[in-house]
Amino acid sequence: MTARLADIAAQAGVSEATVSRVLNGKPGVATGTRESVLAALDVLGYERPVRLRTRSAGLVGLITPELDNPIFPALAQVIGQALTRQGYTPVLATQMPGGSTEDELTEMLVDRNVSGIIYVSGLHADTTADTHRYDQLRLQGMPFVLLNGFSPRIKAPFVSTDDRAATQLAVTHLASLGHTRIGLAVGPRRFVPVQRKIEGFRTGMHERLGLAPEKSEELIQHSLYTMEGGQAAATTLLAQGCTAIVCASDMMALGAIRAARQAGLRVPQDVSVVGFDDSPLIAFTDPPLTTIRQPVQAMGQAAVRAVLEEIGGTPAPHTEFVFMPELVVRGSTTAAPDAQQTTTRRD
Repeated sequence: MTARLADIAAQAGVSEATVSRVLNGKPGVATGTRESVLAALDVLGYERPVRLRTRSAGLVGLITPELDNPIFPALAQVIGQALTRQGYTPVLATQMPGGSTEDELTEMLVDRNVSGIIYVSGLHADTTADTHRYDQLRLQGMPFVLLNGFSPRIKAPFVSTDDRAATQLAVTHLASLGHTRIGLAVGPRRFVPVQRKIEGFRTGMHERLGLAPEKSEELIQHSLYTMEGGQAAATTLLAQGCTAIVCASDMMALGAIRAARQAGLRVPQDVSVVGFDDSPLIAFTDPPLTTIRQPVQAMGQAAVRAVLEEIGGTPAPHTEFVFMPELVVRGSTTAAPDAQQTTTRRD
């Protein structure tokens, strides 16, 4: 090993320590120096370590959370189709409870010589997570793009839904129906999309109903992005007298409807519920769900364009591309109970 390091160092005109850093994928080596060491390996006939071999031009990794939430398969389908149209093959890597971590999936994809990686709602969205992993990835020369969850600490293209606008749209819709006691069911506070949804909720409640931010805080419940999480959050909000609930996912909204029915309430006559995502088949629930639609098609295509630009050597701006959501009104929202009674008396 020492003789080989010495030969490579002499051929590349660098120190043995520098050769060792390159072979072990360590940071702190200039791009030109790294290329000189790799060229020396080729000239001397040594096999490059797996992580340093030329990447296949045809593979792009896609790391998503669990596929139980319908929005993630929907995004994966759009991204996969867009990659395929451009001649690339998507490699789907899914995080499952008790399964591989994001770092383990990333390592697996890098070892398989993918050309780039797209992350959907990953650790980049967690404000408590260490972003050093993404710095390391960039030092390795791996192009990557991040969906939903902007961090100014990470130098990469981001693609996001405007979460602030989403909850403002929901509050505006419900307030126009006469609701004044509106609750918000969201995920853990540490996630960027959650923080932005809360900001939009507070703004909407203040602008539409004159509610001070500290009063809005009483109407926010944090839970899991599942049907059970939505049910738990809604149970608390209903006990606080809410006649309408805005949920951070369609799955949570279905849980909120279940909570209302278990409390002997009707949706939407007694309680209005708004979801988020507009997941496939959500229009066919009972009642059909009013929701905030994420522009999945546009976001997925933008993520693919950005990662292919990075792969092609013309990097997309390392900033956030923000897409506007859309309010889709269906059967789970109607006039507030008080407004219904007023209308009945007038009739």
